[in-house]
Amino acid sequence: MEQSFGKTPSAGELARRAGVSADTLRHYERKGVIAPPPRSANGYRKYPEETLARVQLIRRALGLGFTLDDLAGVLRMRDRGGVPCGRVRALAATKLEEVEARLLELITLRNDLRSALRAWDMQLAKTPPGKRAGLLDSLSSVSPVSPKRSTPFSTNNNQRKNKKQ
Repeated sequence: MEQSFGKTPSAGELARRAGVSADTLRHYERKGVIAPPPRSANGYRKYPEETLARVQLIRRALGLGFTLDDLAGVLRMRDRGGVPCGRVRALAATKLEEVEARLLELITLRNDLRSALRAWDMQLAKTPPGKRAGLLDSLSSVSPVSPKRSTPFSTNNNQRKNKKQ
């Protein structure tokens, strides 16, 4: 196995050091968050050493909720000498608002689940052994506790996406 700790690691070496796959590096190139590297005579990608720090930055930003599209815009601006700090902060503030909203949804879901479990425990206590208690059927006969969710157990990804449009 070729090890390249010099100035131009191969895709495999960079991927290993960054904790990602070579496919991820190629995806990052397509999305515009890392520059396509020069190639060696045999056609292999040879990344500049600073690409490792860039990939680590991308991974941490993704962990905070930034998307590759978000990052492509701000990194492109930064690479051209711009100052994207205000944009980065605004994006982070939006991410925080989304997290706060999701936390509220999860609290409501938790409360709905607790209520359903209490009701189901009472129903099960009244149901003779071997008989159906109709727990799932009971979901259709009660009004939704949280009208924002289409179903009590939905994660509502589509609803959040539609709200932004």
